[in-house]
Amino acid sequence: MQISVVVPVHNEQENIESLIAEIAAALQPLYTFEMIFVDDGSSDATLAKLKTAALKYPQLRILHHQVCCGQSRAIHTGVSAAQYSWIATLDGDGQNDPADICKLAEEQQQHENSESLWMLAGFRHKRNDNGWRKFSSRFANSIRQKILQDNTPDTGCGLKLFLRDKFLQLPYFDHIHRFLPAMILATGGQVISVKVNHRPRNHGQSKYGTLDRLMAGIIDLLGVVWLKKRSSLPKITEVTRG
Repeated sequence: MQISVVVPVHNEQENIESLIAEIAAALQPLYTFEMIFVDDGSSDATLAKLKTAALKYPQLRILHHQVCCGQSRAIHTGVSAAQYSWIATLDGDGQNDPADICKLAEEQQQHENSESLWMLAGFRHKRNDNGWRKFSSRFANSIRQKILQDNTPDTGCGLKLFLRDKFLQLPYFDHIHRFLPAMILATGGQVISVKVNHRPRNHGQSKYGTLDRLMAGIIDLLGVVWLKKRSSLPKITEVTRG
């Protein structure tokens, strides 16, 4: 299996080096892979740290946004540049465990004959966040599942494994990374959730405020509902002559 690992980062200078080392250690013995780190307009030493790491890791590619465009755009930039058909994404804050990429890949290989399996989504069943963040995440996930019926317990988990071509066929909008399972299902794909590890953040701080995330989530949720209602999945058969 060949995997392109896409990691969007913004002001994560303290997490970069250890995260790159962990990804390489997890994947090196098992897979052909590349690491695409997309620096989304960082104002700290993130880009400098990436350049230094590239001297040690030949699998590392660096893409740079001159101004911050957001996590979804950074992911889209990385996926567009990727050379392999399977994409693994994870957050740049170190809370996702790179070893779980192998866990998702192993689950995919158990279904390798299934043409409809387009995504495997990480499920942080034991969150390492404070009580308020846990509550707000559970609340948001329950509302989203009720409205979108995506049967995915944790769409906010940054750790995912999906097909590059299917992702690039989806209509792009900001924050699409939080609704990927619903969008995949709406276009005819299958999504499997897999329990993954979730670690405490050791350095830096979250880029999202609870209120900001809530307001953006409401607007985006309405947009996804609109897109789903205007999509259709035709059943196609080819008519032969005679």
